[in-house]
Amino acid sequence: MDDKAINRALTRIAHEILEKNKGASDIILIGIKTRGVPLANRLAERIKSIEETVVPVGIVDITLYRDDLSKETIDPVIHGSKVDVDISDKTAILVDDVLYTGRTVRAALDALVDIGRPKSIQLAVLVDRGHRELPIRADYVGKNVPTSKDEVVKVNLQEVDQDNCVMIDKL
Repeated sequence: MDDKAINRALTRIAHEILEKNKGASDIILIGIKTRGVPLANRLAERIKSIEETVVPVGIVDITLYRDDLSKETIDPVIHGSKVDVDISDKTAILVDDVLYTGRTVRAALDALVDIGRPKSIQLAVLVDRGHRELPIRADYVGKNVPTSKDEVVKVNLQEVDQDNCVMIDKL
């Protein structure tokens, strides 16, 4: 995906979010660190341009919730979660770049419920590459990209990588 394809996908996801939730009044976007955060901010901008409503954006850091964080990991880098609004009785929409096994989303769900108890939780991803290991599916998908397990989907975003593109590489 190039920059234009990413922008089209995010615009479509923003419209789908608004349609499914009948507007933006009770939603909060929660970006999963790292690349989910700029994607959540971009979605918030698009929703504001469509609905003229400011949607709060939070950040969730799943570092301590990962099931692959071994005891040998001496000092994991923790950036912390930041959600400045009460998520109770809101629809929290987790935003991430790539949905693969589902383990990142499971960790994000655990982190989110430690912050509060939303009315419901939805999932928006830029790319769904398949190969789920957990029963998790996205509510909003920018692009479904069938891959093999020996491929890597790499998302570059201007805010993090100084470029906007999605590529598939071999391991």
